[in-house]
Amino acid sequence: MKMPKEIWWLVIGMAINITGASFLWPLNTIYMNEVLGKSLSTAGVVLMVNAFGMVAGNLIGGTLFDRLGGYRTIMLGTWISLFATAGLNFFHGWPWYPLWLVILGFGGGMIVPAIYAMAGAVWPRGGRQTFNAIYLAQNIGVAVGAALSGFVAEMSFNYIFLANLMMYVAFFLIALFNFKMEYHATVKTAETIEGMTHVQNKKHFTALMLICVMFAICWIAYVQWQTTIASFTQEIGISMSQYSLLWTVNGALILLGQPLILPIIQLLKGQLKKQLYVGVFVFIVSFFVTSFAESFSMFVVGMVIMTFAEMFVWPAVPTIANALSPKGREGVYQGIVNSASTVGKAFGPLIGGILVDIFNMQVMFLFMIGLLFVSIGFLSIFDRRIDKKMLYR
Repeated sequence: MKMPKEIWWLVIGMAINITGASFLWPLNTIYMNEVLGKSLSTAGVVLMVNAFGMVAGNLIGGTLFDRLGGYRTIMLGTWISLFATAGLNFFHGWPWYPLWLVILGFGGGMIVPAIYAMAGAVWPRGGRQTFNAIYLAQNIGVAVGAALSGFVAEMSFNYIFLANLMMYVAFFLIALFNFKMEYHATVKTAETIEGMTHVQNKKHFTALMLICVMFAICWIAYVQWQTTIASFTQEIGISMSQYSLLWTVNGALILLGQPLILPIIQLLKGQLKKQLYVGVFVFIVSFFVTSFAESFSMFVVGMVIMTFAEMFVWPAVPTIANALSPKGREGVYQGIVNSASTVGKAFGPLIGGILVDIFNMQVMFLFMIGLLFVSIGFLSIFDRRIDKKMLYR
């Protein structure tokens, strides 16, 4: 199906938003560890607090979407993010750096679920195609931002902060003029109470919570590439530009690899649960392979495998959440999904940092593989009490 013009604007906006974020997030741990002289555990705590700011932003952003609409929610989140990125340009020592990160996490956290919910509301018939388009936009941002961040950081970290600010200014202008869209996703208080007390919706909410636990666990593992693995690459002599190139490979492969996974996606059409099983097992393989990596080429192999895993998992979860959500509660449900990923981003750096500081990288890899097996358990039971035909239509 041909995507509406409104969806294209959301796709463009998401790509620019994530490009700005991608200048910063791959280098957070390296900056705190190498420049500010903080331990991996300390960096993990900072990123955990930053992620809790995102969780609050996700939940508030999703709720505000249902009450105020997507445009107002996104603009509010953008103003908060602009304030934080401006502050980051002037004060980026300790303890200013973690303060701005938390505020930026909160503002950015409001934007993402609102974009997802707006996309689902503007084009309800789009289904997986809608959310896959937004997901691809995120990864265009990852590819572009990460490709440039390592080279820019080797000149000066100050340029990283400036690039982040410029991207948010560009996103603000796009949102200001193009995000006033018409859609039918309003909610009344009485409808909300009735909907949330309905037995079927309680079952749907339970299913959402279980799939979100699986999603959070996958993110705990995934975020190691941005934290413990990032610092490990520096220790074994891989440059920042080479490390950022790994994320360029990630983003580029997500775009170019779509035809490669399309036959599997078509084979599993209407079977999102099986698609998630495939993705989680590929995640496990990627961590097993990366645990043996001691050269840049092996890290590239590990990243390629992991990229295929996320291509199966990341778009499927918001698609399931959209199918589970009662009418008028799309924003809240997308907020919960984004909060789940953010909880993974919150605890991942801390868990990984502690494991590496106390033990070593091999223990961290084994622990993450074990966690991914646990996530399969949650995936296996999440839909047992709901109508499968409704969920996988």
